[in-house]
Amino acid sequence: MAMAMAVVSFPSLLNKSTLSSSLFTPTFLPAKSSSLLVKSSPKTKFVVSASMEAGIGVMGSKLGMMSFFEEDGTVVPVTVVGFREGNIVTQIKTLATDGYDAVQIGYRRVRDKKLTKPETGHLQKAGTIPMRHLQEFRLTNIEGFEPNQKLVFDEIFKEGDLVDVAGTTIGKGFQGGIKRHHFKRGQMTHGSKSHRALGSIGAGTTPGRVYKGKKMPGRMGGTRTKIRKLKIVKVDKELNVVMIKGALPGKPGNLLRITPAKIVGVNIPKN
Repeated sequence: MAMAMAVVSFPSLLNKSTLSSSLFTPTFLPAKSSSLLVKSSPKTKFVVSASMEAGIGVMGSKLGMMSFFEEDGTVVPVTVVGFREGNIVTQIKTLATDGYDAVQIGYRRVRDKKLTKPETGHLQKAGTIPMRHLQEFRLTNIEGFEPNQKLVFDEIFKEGDLVDVAGTTIGKGFQGGIKRHHFKRGQMTHGSKSHRALGSIGAGTTPGRVYKGKKMPGRMGGTRTKIRKLKIVKVDKELNVVMIKGALPGKPGNLLRITPAKIVGVNIPKN
């Protein structure tokens, strides 16, 4: 007898703040995506499918880019990330209560009137300050974490560690094929009337339509992206900033999510 399939949503995931700022959003898609898929059987076995983090992470604010000089004189382009008030544990989710193990973190203090009553009550329950952003970090082991626990960056990461940084890219609005997909323009002289036009997008009779995924003008930027395996160059405890090699998503002031890099054979099993 085939097992019945049922999609179940957890009430704790449906608050406004979690849906707006958390990477783990219940989109109720097929099992391959980061959705909550529950298989119901006579014994009611719960199976949650979502990506696991290699370890606990933190949130920070992008401050800008600069050049960092190493001891041998090598110039390294780095992005400076600062930390406001926050990175405090607001909730511990367990397999028994929520169907999966995760730690919810709050970041960036705001005034009370900036939050809704459900959001304020959720943070008061944990005994934390009012914070703007809430994100979850799914872990295989949640021992050692407790509500209202403050996470310090230099206690989690060290100089030389590799991290994954996720954020929202700069929105560039509606752009054409040249700017969006790096197409080449046509001739500007000799009677040419096709300068920056897209050109042909398909045959008329066969297939008689435009293939899906065709590179065409459209909205550019403003999407969620992750840059993997970036090196931490410098951790400054006095200024409460960290310098990460390379460029990070978004403009200065953008919210960033920093997690340990997933490396197969080191913190992720080969199978």
